[in-house]
Amino acid sequence: MTKIRNFLKNSKGATAIEYGLIAALIAVAAIAAMQGLGNQLKTTFGNVESSMKNS
Repeated sequence: MTKIRNFLKNSKGATAIEYGLIAALIAVAAIAAMQGLGNQLKTTFGNVESSMKNS
């Protein structure tokens, strides 16, 4: 019975799950930011390319 109580009191697993969720959230935010930046860079290089072709 004491082993079950000790197991239920152990919060190391919960902490690891919390850290995993935080890391996943940061990864999703970073991917979203990089996709937005990638689209902006694509537009910028497209503008540069058309400007060079027109010159």
